[in-house]
Amino acid sequence: QLQLVESGGGLVQSGGSLRLSCAASGFSLDYYAIGWFRQAPGKGREVVSCIRSSGGSTAYADSVKGRFTIGRDNAKNTAYLQMNSLKPEDTAVYYCAVLNYCSGPVIKDGWGQGTQVTVSS
Repeated sequence: QLQLVESGGGLVQSGGSLRLSCAASGFSLDYYAIGWFRQAPGKGREVVSCIRSSGGSTAYADSVKGRFTIGRDNAKNTAYLQMNSLKPEDTAVYYCAVLNYCSGPVIKDGWGQGTQVTVSS
């Protein structure tokens, strides 16, 4: 059974950096895309970034382009989101998810539990 565990969230000052990790167990991520999503208080969940199974193609929301970098290590069954130049508007709960392909649906049981990122001004 697939389990995803995010880590690396926390409180950081504006302009700071955080690196989120998403570790999968009970399931191989090799042939799946991995997405990072976020949900701010009072707002809907939005996609932040996605990486294809091969790792060769990535996509970013305009709001994070140039500041965030997504990556994956299939040998470790893990994905990452490096977040630099953080802004208060990046404050949200961040989730990783497993998708059949970027822009596709999240697979069954494919959501992590989320990790809180808070950026102070």
